[in-house]
Amino acid sequence: MAAATATQGLNRTTVRMPKTPIPIVSHIIPDEAVGIQKAVPRSSDLARVVKLLTDPYSENLIERHLHALTKLAAKYHRGFLMRDLVLVFKVLNVCADRIPIDPSYVEPMCQLLKICSYPFLKEKTSDETAYAQIVVESISQMGYLMRVPNNQIRVQLCQSLVSFYCDADKYAKSPLEGLKPSTKEYNIKVVEKSDVAETLVKSLALLESDLEVKLNVLKVLQCFSVNSDSNCDQMLSAEAAFRICSRLNDPDPSGQLMFRCTECLWNLVERGDNQAVKRQLNNLTCTSCLRDAFCQQLTKGHSHYDRQLRNDLLVLATLVAQSKDTHFIETGYGKELVLFTTFSEVKSHNPLVRNLKLETNHEDFELKKLLMNIMVLLSRDSAFIPIMSEGRLLLALFHYIKGNESQLGPRDWSPAQFEELQLQAMATLCTVGPLMIEDYMTCQGNTRLLLLLEWCVGTEDFGGHGNSFHGTGGRGNKRAQMRHCLRLLRSMVSVGDETIHQDLCDQGAMSLLLNILSTACHHMDEDDSIDVEMQCDMLFIVSALCEGDMHRKELFGSQGVNIVVQYLKTDPEKLNSGLGHNRLLLATVDCAWCAIIGSFQTEDLFLEKEGVFLLYDLLEVCPKNMQNVVLGCILDLCENPKTMVHINTWRGKNDRSAPNLLIEIWRTEESEMGVRRGPDGIIVDISQPLAGTLQEQQGVIPLPANCPSQAIVDVSENMRAKLYSLFCKIGFNDLPGMSTEDYVTLAVIERYLDFKVGEVWKEIRSELDQEGIQATTADHNAIETITRAADERAKAVAQTQMDLLDNQQQQDLMDEQEMYAKVRDNHRQREKAIASWEHFVARTSNYHVLKDAKMKQEMSIEASRIQTRHQTEEKFHHTEVQNLNTTTFCGRSIKVNSTPVELTGARLKPYNIQRDMQKAVTLSDSTTIIS
Repeated sequence: MAAATATQGLNRTTVRMPKTPIPIVSHIIPDEAVGIQKAVPRSSDLARVVKLLTDPYSENLIERHLHALTKLAAKYHRGFLMRDLVLVFKVLNVCADRIPIDPSYVEPMCQLLKICSYPFLKEKTSDETAYAQIVVESISQMGYLMRVPNNQIRVQLCQSLVSFYCDADKYAKSPLEGLKPSTKEYNIKVVEKSDVAETLVKSLALLESDLEVKLNVLKVLQCFSVNSDSNCDQMLSAEAAFRICSRLNDPDPSGQLMFRCTECLWNLVERGDNQAVKRQLNNLTCTSCLRDAFCQQLTKGHSHYDRQLRNDLLVLATLVAQSKDTHFIETGYGKELVLFTTFSEVKSHNPLVRNLKLETNHEDFELKKLLMNIMVLLSRDSAFIPIMSEGRLLLALFHYIKGNESQLGPRDWSPAQFEELQLQAMATLCTVGPLMIEDYMTCQGNTRLLLLLEWCVGTEDFGGHGNSFHGTGGRGNKRAQMRHCLRLLRSMVSVGDETIHQDLCDQGAMSLLLNILSTACHHMDEDDSIDVEMQCDMLFIVSALCEGDMHRKELFGSQGVNIVVQYLKTDPEKLNSGLGHNRLLLATVDCAWCAIIGSFQTEDLFLEKEGVFLLYDLLEVCPKNMQNVVLGCILDLCENPKTMVHINTWRGKNDRSAPNLLIEIWRTEESEMGVRRGPDGIIVDISQPLAGTLQEQQGVIPLPANCPSQAIVDVSENMRAKLYSLFCKIGFNDLPGMSTEDYVTLAVIERYLDFKVGEVWKEIRSELDQEGIQATTADHNAIETITRAADERAKAVAQTQMDLLDNQQQQDLMDEQEMYAKVRDNHRQREKAIASWEHFVARTSNYHVLKDAKMKQEMSIEASRIQTRHQTEEKFHHTEVQNLNTTTFCGRSIKVNSTPVELTGARLKPYNIQRDMQKAVTLSDSTTIIS
C-alpha cells in the first residue's frame, strides 16, 4: 500500500512539458469571398437626384427632395468619388439657389458640404490626372457657394475647406474596398490651381455684420496663405491686403479678428509680393486702421499675446513707411509714433502716455528698436522733420550716447539691452541728425560724441556683448561703440555745415582723431574690416574739417603728415584682400588732398617725406577707378614749384619715368573709350581726333543751354584732362625715359585743348544745322575758320607723328648698318691677322722673302724720317744693328725667356753679374781669351 501510494505521489508531481504555441494567423478575407458586394456608390443615384431636383414635374416635391438628399448624404458619407463631382456640385448649386426661397434645404446642404471636407476618392491611380480639371473647378464652385445668404452654410463651407486643405492625412485609408482617398499634397495642389482663395477674399464684402462667418473666412485664408505663394498671389490680386486691413478694428468681443487679420497680412508679406502689399496698404484707410489698432494694443494690452500683436502691427506699419507718399502725417500716426519713441526719455503730458510704461521684457525691448527703425524710414519725407523736431526726437536718442555702465537700476534696461539700444540710437542719428542741424547743436551733439569717443579709447574696463547686427565685432571690447560713434561724426561733418566743423575743432576733435590714427597706423597687429572702416571714417572726418581752411591745415601739422605718409606705404597687395584697404587708401589720398595740399608748410613736410614718390608708386599699381583721385591730388600738388624735381626724379618698376607712366595711362584710357588710333598710335579720324565709341554713337543732340554737350561731359568723365594738365606742368620736351611711341602719343596730348575746342565748335555747328538756325555771315565765317583750323592742326599732328615714326625707322636702319659694319670689321681684323701670320711664316721659311721684307722695312723707316741731313755728317751713330737679317727691331740687349722647369728639372740659379765679371777678369789675367 505504501509503495502504491508513493508511486501515485510520484505520478502526481511529474512536471509536464509545455506545449508548442500555435501561431495565430490573421486571414484577410475580402467581401467578395463571403458574397458581400462592394458598397461603392453609383453615379446613377446622383443622376436620379439631379433629375428629381431639376425636372419641372418634380421640382416642387420638397419632401421627396429632402429625403433624397438625406439618403444621398448617407450613401456618400465616406466621401465623394472624383468621377461624381460634376453631379455633386450640380446638386449643391440647385440647393444653393433654392435656399433663399425655402430654408429647409440648409440642413441637407450642410451634410453634403461636410462630406466635401473629406478627401475625394479615386478608383484608379490615374483618376487624379484624369479628373484634375474637374476637381479644380469643383473647389472653385465651393468658393462660389459663399453667395448663399445663410451663416450656417457659410460656416460649414469654411470648415470643409480648412479640413480638406489641412486634415487630409487623417483619412489616409479608406474604409471602402477598392477606393483610395486623395493625398494632402494633391489637395493643396488643386486648391492652389483653383480661384477659391480669390473668391473668399471678395466675399469679405458680404460679411460686414456676420462676425462668426468673417472669422471663419479669415481662418481659411490664414490656412491657405501660410505656406503657399500661389494662394498669396491670388489673394493679392483681389486686393486682400486692403480688404483685410480695413476690417482690422471691426467690433469683436472674442479678440480673434485682429489676430486673424494680422496673421493673414504677415503671410502675404512673407509669401506674396511685397510691393503689392505696400501699394494696397499705403492709403488713408489702412494707415488709420493700423494706427488705431497699434494704439489700442499699446495702451490697453498687457498680456504677452497683446505685446506680440502690437509689435506685429508696428512691423506692418514699417512696411508701409518704406513706400513713397505715405499718409502718416495726414492720419496723425507719425506724430503718435514720435511720442511713443520719446516718452520714456523725454517727459510728456500727453494723455496717451501718461500711464504708459515700458518694461524690460523682450517684447517691449523689440518695440523700442522698431520705433527707432521706423523713425529712419519716416525721415525720408521732409515734411516729417518738423514733427520729429517738435517731439524732441534727437534729445531722446542722445539719452543713449554715453559710456556704458555696468551697474544699472532695477527698472532700467539690462547692460546687453542698453548696448543694443545705444548702437541703434547712433545708427538712427546717422540718418536723422544731418536733417536736424539746429536740434543737434542744441543737444550739444559734438560734445556728447567726443566724450563717448574718449571713453571708447580710454582704459575703463568694459566688455561689449555684441548681440545685435549693429554690435558685430564688439564682443568683449568697445569697438562697436567706437565704430558707430565715428559713423555718426562722419555723417554730421559730411553735411558741410561750418558751425559743426568749427565746434568740433574747438572741442579738440582734430588732436583726438590724430592721436587715435597715430596709434592705429603704428600698431603691429593685423587689421580686420572693422578696424579699416574706423580708420577710413577718421581720415574722412579730418579731410572734411581741413578742406578749405588754412588754420586747420596748420593744426594738421607734422603729425598728420606722418600719418598720411605711413598709410601711403600700405602694401599694394592688400588692395584685393577684401578687408577694405582700397577704401583706406582712397581716404588717405583724399586726406592728403584736403588737409595737406594748399598749405606750403604741410606741402613741404609732405615732399620731405617723399610723398610724391609714394603717390606715383600708388598710381602705378592701383586699380583704374582709383587713378582719377590720385591724379587730381598730384595735379594740385604741382602748384608747388618744388614738386617738379620730385616728379622728374621718380622711377618706377623697370626704371619707368613719370611721363612714361602718364602716357601709358592715357593710352589705356583711350583704348577703353574706343578712340580710333592707328597701330602705332597715329590719328585715324582727322575730323574727330578725341571722340570715343560712345560719343560717336550718340552723335550730336540739340540740348538746352544749361545742359552740357557730350564733348563737355567727356572732359569730366575720363582722366585725359588731368593728364594734359600734368604735362602742362611737366613740359612736352626733353622728358626722361621716353620712347618714340611715347612721343607719338605725346603729340596728341600736347594738342588736347586745341582738339577739344574744335570739337565743341563742330558740335555747335551741328546743333545749329539740326535746329534749322542760320548763323550770320560773320559768325558762319568764324565757325568755318575755327573748324578748318582744327582740322589743319589734326593733320599737322598726324604728319608730326608720321615724321617721328619715319625718323625712328631711319634710326633703326642706321643702327642696323652700324651693327653690320662692326661685324665686317671683326671679320676684316681676323683676315688681317691670318695674312700677317702667313707672311711671318713665309719670312721664316724663305730667305729671299725675308730680304725683301727687310728692304721694305728700311725703306719705310727712311720714308718716315722728315730730315736726313744728319746722316751725312761726320759723327753719326746708327741706332740699329747693321747687317742683321731680321725684321724685328733689335737692340744691344736681348731678353731671353727662362727655360721652363719641365726641361731643366729644377729652377735655375739666379744670375750674379759681379761673379761673372770676376771670372772674366781672372781669365784675362792668366790668358788672353777675351779681347
